[in-house]
Amino acid sequence: MATRVFLLILLLLSCATSIFSLYEDQVGLMDWHQQYIGKVKHAVFHTQKTGRKRVLVSTEENVIASLDLRHGEIFWRHVLGTNDAIDGIDIALGKYVITLSSDGSILRAWNLPDGQMVWESFLRGPKHSKSSLMVLKTLKVDKDKVIIVSGKGCVHGVSSIDGEVLWTKDLAAESVEVQQVIPLHDSDKIYVVGFAGLTQFHAYEINAMNGDLLKHETTDFSGGFVGELALVSSETLVALDTTRSILVTVSFRNGKLNFHQTYISSLVKDSTGIAMILPSTLTGMFTLKINTLKLIIRVTGEDQLELVEKFDHATVVSDVLSISEDKEAFAVVQHGGNKIHLQVKLSDDWNSDLVKESIEMDQERGLVHKVFINNYIRTDRSHGFRALIVMEDHSLLLLQQGKIVWNREDALASIIDVTTSELPVDKAVSVAKGEHNLIDWLKGHILKLKGTLMLASPEDVVAIQAIRLKSSEKSKLTRDHNGFRKLLIVLTKAGKIFALHSGDGRVVWSLLLPSLRKSKVCDCPTGLNLYQWQVPHHHAMDQNPSVLVVGKCGYSSNAPAVLSFVDTYTGKELNSLDLGHSVVQIIPLPLTDSTEQRLHLLVDADRRVHLYPRTPEARTIFQQEFSNIYWYSVEADNSIIKGHVIKRTCIGEVADDFCFESGDLWSIVFPLESEKIIATVSRKSNEVVHTQAKVTSDQDVMYKYISKNLLFVATVSPKASVGIGSADPEEASLFAYLIDTVTGRILHRMTHHGAQGPVHAVFSENWVVYHYFNLRAHRFEMSVIEIYDQSRAENKDVWKLVVGKHNLTAPVSSYSRPEVVTKSQSYFFTHSVKAIAVTLTAKGITSKQLLIGTIGDQVLALDKRFVDPRRTVNPSQAEKEEGIIPLTDFLPIIPQSYVTHALKVEGLRNIVTVPAKLESTTLVFAYGMDLFFTQLAPSRTYDSLTEDFSYALLLITIIALVAAIFVTWILSERKELQDKWR
Repeated sequence: MATRVFLLILLLLSCATSIFSLYEDQVGLMDWHQQYIGKVKHAVFHTQKTGRKRVLVSTEENVIASLDLRHGEIFWRHVLGTNDAIDGIDIALGKYVITLSSDGSILRAWNLPDGQMVWESFLRGPKHSKSSLMVLKTLKVDKDKVIIVSGKGCVHGVSSIDGEVLWTKDLAAESVEVQQVIPLHDSDKIYVVGFAGLTQFHAYEINAMNGDLLKHETTDFSGGFVGELALVSSETLVALDTTRSILVTVSFRNGKLNFHQTYISSLVKDSTGIAMILPSTLTGMFTLKINTLKLIIRVTGEDQLELVEKFDHATVVSDVLSISEDKEAFAVVQHGGNKIHLQVKLSDDWNSDLVKESIEMDQERGLVHKVFINNYIRTDRSHGFRALIVMEDHSLLLLQQGKIVWNREDALASIIDVTTSELPVDKAVSVAKGEHNLIDWLKGHILKLKGTLMLASPEDVVAIQAIRLKSSEKSKLTRDHNGFRKLLIVLTKAGKIFALHSGDGRVVWSLLLPSLRKSKVCDCPTGLNLYQWQVPHHHAMDQNPSVLVVGKCGYSSNAPAVLSFVDTYTGKELNSLDLGHSVVQIIPLPLTDSTEQRLHLLVDADRRVHLYPRTPEARTIFQQEFSNIYWYSVEADNSIIKGHVIKRTCIGEVADDFCFESGDLWSIVFPLESEKIIATVSRKSNEVVHTQAKVTSDQDVMYKYISKNLLFVATVSPKASVGIGSADPEEASLFAYLIDTVTGRILHRMTHHGAQGPVHAVFSENWVVYHYFNLRAHRFEMSVIEIYDQSRAENKDVWKLVVGKHNLTAPVSSYSRPEVVTKSQSYFFTHSVKAIAVTLTAKGITSKQLLIGTIGDQVLALDKRFVDPRRTVNPSQAEKEEGIIPLTDFLPIIPQSYVTHALKVEGLRNIVTVPAKLESTTLVFAYGMDLFFTQLAPSRTYDSLTEDFSYALLLITIIALVAAIFVTWILSERKELQDKWR
């Protein structure tokens, strides 16, 4: 009877487990994925009555995307190759998206609804030239619209149905560089105009249907031409002469070319500066830029020029938009305080405003860079307009009826560097944005009520799911005891810094750094790196943590550097410095002052070293460790690695208490004719090693050679440095080195014959894993090198350890000749690799996993045991107990091991791992075009219960077991009593 009761209880419990299953709205609680497209440079609206309203865009990150015009979400997108820059985008036949890329050499058609490629054409030409794309709207050949493409010195006519090249006109043979292709309205003819040299102007009249040359006119202009050509009408162009002081109006009426010159000084008094014509499609007008001024100039019927309007540099003018058969409009966007002013005007009436709106704009978005407009018909049959705005911070916004309909933070598609920051301990310290406000609280409860009453729409269901995710523990803006909640501080190419919450990826705050914005002083600001500047502990907890942003003004190595210090809680810039020296290398030191500010060394192009922060306390601390500071530099172009040491304070003109002269301590010169450096990698400074000893299966002890001064260097033969297939196996070799950066001593060298790059490597503890291509086997390979310290071999005696006569605590010096031994092994690997990282944990106890960014833009987790050099074909029983896996030629690709699951991180560039406080867990952040974040437990969560653990089920199980014990005890007592009465 007791057994039956117990089985019945277990059956009920097994049925009850279905109650605690995973709900749909719980998806994404452990990870998040965000998609971006980058800074938009071309946009085409598609707002026909049938189908979804969308806008087709191309970006500086070589992305083609279709965006929902209602919400800004991505319908579909394609990321082209790194060298496949997009030159133009258009729509043909109402169903194909046409793109031109790779300097006018690749033409593609994509299906408008789903983005599938329809056809692809390769257009060849003899030389590089300006490229352009034009879909002739009025010209049809058997229901086929002709696409006119210019590029590579040729002009092509291409079918929009199947991509067949109908005709080609080679103008490079006549040394003509094509500048413009001009369609003639209601005609099957086009004009192609260009320059031959500086002074010759050529105009070709071509039949667009078959490419026949109908007329060719050429004229010399003694003043010469320079810069952009502005198309004013189908018969008129405007160019600048070589002095950039004269505007030349070129007209070709009645088949004859005529020039008319106008001095810029006659149009505007302050005409000093470099003049340039900006690309535009305004009818009868063009835009001229002189320094910080933008001039709108009209061309009259007699080729005379008149100034229409003068703006400052922050004003942006859109391309012209046809709103009816005889009317065209364009938009002008100006800045005023914290607002932007949008005006839509008619091309033939500058003083009329079809739309005049003012929209409040976040100052952290910077200036407007581009504007694209689209019209629609209102209910009263009047014209309404929507504007797509591209901002200085690379964000994308849609404006309509004086409001921001949606916005996209597409600067996150171009992340340069990443670091992390802890959240506040409690809510006494606030982070930039509050977690909730009253309006959001009320909206949330109303949505939840609608969901309970089954009245929620699909949009409401999505909003309810977002609220549940936001209100979960992982989304709070305070520190958790497991260390899962952090701020991801990212620096983008736009010069904007973001703080992302690790729980759900939302933007907590953002800052467009003034020091990285284009200005009169700095025309080409560039962000370089991001470092932790102040991490408060104990006595400095009243201070907020901060980060150091390093940038420079220009692209050369001698460009002056700029520093910016940003509070990671508030997102405010604490200070910025314009340095009088350049920066080629930044060295964070393991030293902090009394306020927990970390000391950094900045090395300039003259190999002088500058100490920051520039305080007497920092200098005193630095001087105490003066003799223990070493660093190295890599000159990849010259195949030289040098070791450096600080000699003395700077003297002469650059004399400064915080400036120091450096000297070369050693150098390794690889012969350029046989070896070229293609990869270097060292250990992470924050990596924790749990133990130096490694016990093998035969109870032997091996001591890891642990040194933060080790550097892995990969070199290849020059012929094999270009790309896969650039050299024969006999000509290609790859060399792997382990170098001590204090002494310059080469500890290990390995040669891979018939192998070449690219090489991706990761260094952890005492081992390095690197990926390369084997030309002989026609496969990718991964090799591992482990290095062990033989000088501690005598510590294997247990009695010495007991008595204390060992050298485990003896200081280790790089100058003492190390007795090292290495173990290595190579394996075939299926995929090409974009990035490799390794998991990091708080104490270094948990097993390591390699995180491999594959060519398919996914992240694969590979157990370090698979690349153990001690693997054998038939491991012994003791080795199996140790965890050694039998040797195979290939490293396994287990589908369940993909960290990103079925998702892709398009354009994957890097993988960052951060240890959590919980030893079993590491935080993984992968970024490229997309962002992906997750928590990873390489050895499973052995030190905690999972978030979805059912405490209720545990309690019910305990109660049921206690009840079962009590019931069986009563039944047993009864049975025993009955047996006694018998």
